[in-house]
Amino acid sequence: MGTVTAIGARTKVAGLALAGVEVHVAENPEAIRRIWRELAPTVSMVIVTAEAAEILRAEPTAATEAGPSRPLMVVMPR
Repeated sequence: MGTVTAIGARTKVAGLALAGVEVHVAENPEAIRRIWRELAPTVSMVIVTAEAAEILRAEPTAATEAGPSRPLMVVMPR
């Protein structure tokens, strides 16, 4: 079983650490893209804020390509 990770603004993802989620605070587009690119291969699910999802989907190869080696991305509601 892989790791669950969260990416987004501190106010929206910090509480997930209490449930054992590996939290990555990213307050700007560059940080969001960098964290996504540097995800460990053991990450099986990524919880992202709606804002982070929009940024990642704008990248043609970031989160738009499905595949067996890509983690499942779950988008938090606004």
